[in-house]
Amino acid sequence: MSTETESDRLFWDLAAPLLALDGTEEGRIMSSRCLRKDGDFVAMVARSGQLVVKLPADRVSELIAAGTGESFAPAGKVFKEWLAVVGQDEATWQALLNESHSWVGAEPG
Repeated sequence: MSTETESDRLFWDLAAPLLALDGTEEGRIMSSRCLRKDGDFVAMVARSGQLVVKLPADRVSELIAAGTGESFAPAGKVFKEWLAVVGQDEATWQALLNESHSWVGAEPG
C-alpha cells in the first residue's frame, strides 16, 4: 500500500529532470525521501505536505518576508537555510527546486 501524497507526486515529477544530472540522487533525511546533490540535502516534502528547500539564509528570510514560505522548524528547531514553502504552486515549486539545486554544493563552507 502506497502512502504517496499529491505533494510527493508533484515533488518527484518536478525533481525528475534534476535527477538526470550528475551528482543528483534520491536520498533520505528525517525519515523522508529527499533530493540530494553530491551528498548534500537539496529538498524534500515535509509531513505537512510542504516543499522544503535549502537556500542561503538571507534568501530564506527574503522569501519568508514575501510570504512565499515560512521557517522550517521541526520540533521547534529552526533550520536557517531551509524554507517551508506555503501552498502547492507548481511554478513556484519548480523555480525553488531549481534555485536550491543550483546553490547546494556551490555554497561556501
